[in-house]
Amino acid sequence: MSQYLSSARYIDSSHSLVVGFTRQSLKGEGEREKAVSLYYAVRDKIRYNPFLDFSRPEAFRASAVLEAGEGFCVGKASLLAACARAAGIEARVGFADVKNHLTTPRLAETMGSDLFVYHGYTDLRIDGRWVKATPAFNLALCTRFRVKPLEFDGRADSIFHPFDQDERRHMEYLRDRGVFADVPVDEIQRAFREAYPKFYGLGQDAAKESFG
Repeated sequence: MSQYLSSARYIDSSHSLVVGFTRQSLKGEGEREKAVSLYYAVRDKIRYNPFLDFSRPEAFRASAVLEAGEGFCVGKASLLAACARAAGIEARVGFADVKNHLTTPRLAETMGSDLFVYHGYTDLRIDGRWVKATPAFNLALCTRFRVKPLEFDGRADSIFHPFDQDERRHMEYLRDRGVFADVPVDEIQRAFREAYPKFYGLGQDAAKESFG
């Protein structure tokens, strides 16, 4: 079996929770229709939450994200990949460094940067070609912050829009980090510690209070 169809440590597509969620969410007959239905299920049924303890492996594991009902971009990308594999669709995870031009002053002050390293997305093989899908921001969150929700049709790459609903500069992709058969957690955690020493110096509880 292809490594992109196999259950893995973090993309644990054989986990009972992932299998059950996939069966419940799956719609359509072909690969494209199935992939689209899973994208919207992960995007909108799992709340986006960037204030997690990234030192814990559970933040990156598909089944744990599903059980918690929330996750950040990497965890949600891992979950979409797991669901796709459970549905028989080849999937992997990809990463890029992005600059968020709409970062709030408080967020920039706390993180010490408006650069987000290892932003995660899912790469799905649909009808013989790889297509990127980013299920991070749920619709309710987008509406609240006037960010354009990312739609996905299974044909074109779905990555962050360069502008928000008010045509302000939003996300800018700066560096491609590649694609992986499973989430490279050790590599990501190391990059986070290097990129955000101020955030990690605060400790998770203090950081959360600063964001509040």
